[in-house]
Amino acid sequence: MSLIIRNITVVNANGRNEQMDVWMKDGKIAQIAQHIEAQGVDQLDGSGKFLLPGFIDMHIHGSAQMDTMDASDEGLHIMAKSLLKEGTTSFLATTMTQSFDNIERAIANVAQFQPKSDEAEVLGLHIEGPFVSKQRAGAQPLDYIVQPDVEVITKWQALSGQKIKQITLAPEEPNGMTAVQSLSESGIIVSIGHSDATFEQMQEAVQLGASQGTHLYNQMRPFHHRDPGVVGGVLLLDAIKAELIVDFIHMHEGAVEMAYRLKGADGIILITDAMRAKGMPYGEYDLGGQLVHVTESGAHLSNGSLAGSVLTMDQAVRNMRQITNCTLEELVKMSSYNAAQQLKLTNKGQLIEGYDADAVIVDEHLMLHQTIKAGQISMHANN
Repeated sequence: MSLIIRNITVVNANGRNEQMDVWMKDGKIAQIAQHIEAQGVDQLDGSGKFLLPGFIDMHIHGSAQMDTMDASDEGLHIMAKSLLKEGTTSFLATTMTQSFDNIERAIANVAQFQPKSDEAEVLGLHIEGPFVSKQRAGAQPLDYIVQPDVEVITKWQALSGQKIKQITLAPEEPNGMTAVQSLSESGIIVSIGHSDATFEQMQEAVQLGASQGTHLYNQMRPFHHRDPGVVGGVLLLDAIKAELIVDFIHMHEGAVEMAYRLKGADGIILITDAMRAKGMPYGEYDLGGQLVHVTESGAHLSNGSLAGSVLTMDQAVRNMRQITNCTLEELVKMSSYNAAQQLKLTNKGQLIEGYDADAVIVDEHLMLHQTIKAGQISMHANN
């Protein structure tokens, strides 16, 4: 398979190159140059448009009526295919607090999953819960919340075939700091979330290796001028990358602006935290055995708690640009590059020769025109 995109502006985190040809061959970026000569190759005119690395969603539970916790191979295929419509070319399948049996079924399902060529790539697992704080549970079912347990996680990592890449936990819980250190040393991203930690406990967790904050502002000890809490820790500690759900439901526009000013594009990772109702009509849906009401004001449990989102990555990118007026280069950092760096990927998050040919084509308004996965036009935005 071979494709040349002609006369397009190539945007990376460190700059852009205008009026370039991009040759994609055998799933990789073969060449980026002006006026590439090639015969018998599919060609696409990119005049007036921008080529960005494909989006990487590190925190997504579901889409298109499917959820990671369904532990369904068919469901994961449907979900992975649906994500290409929003420019997401790879993601972490995210679990939630449930019984160990249910979590283990979901882990085993992801472990054996083999995506097709017209589907987003599953980079691994994000385990959100059950090792969180009952004080900051949100939509995580209280009955299944337990203390952090390294032995359990080690067992799950073996079950996953070493595919657990990120774990959200509350470091202030018993055994929490031990878990932070052990998991970080094993190469798993420790993200502090659903946590009631103090600022001092945040500092300790960072010293032990924590490097991310799960959905900033949501279900974490809030900022207070005498106790900056988890929110203050995520915003002030440079070692922490902040996940942001920029749907203007999980975060006020002013809170988005504050995060951008304090963390900068280098410290932000855009996520969706989407549940199975993404891409579906408003109505009632299931999340971990709980009834979720999805309306124009978001996805909520019956008690009013937010239950994930129905946000798409391309809309998150547009929303971020709208509020901050950030550059395209900064959007690349926040939508793909930073995630790739956190995950230590050496083949994604940049459009350079030898990297995976995962990309999106957008116009000046950041409207998605095509998603390219492994060098193939996998999705036109209106399909």
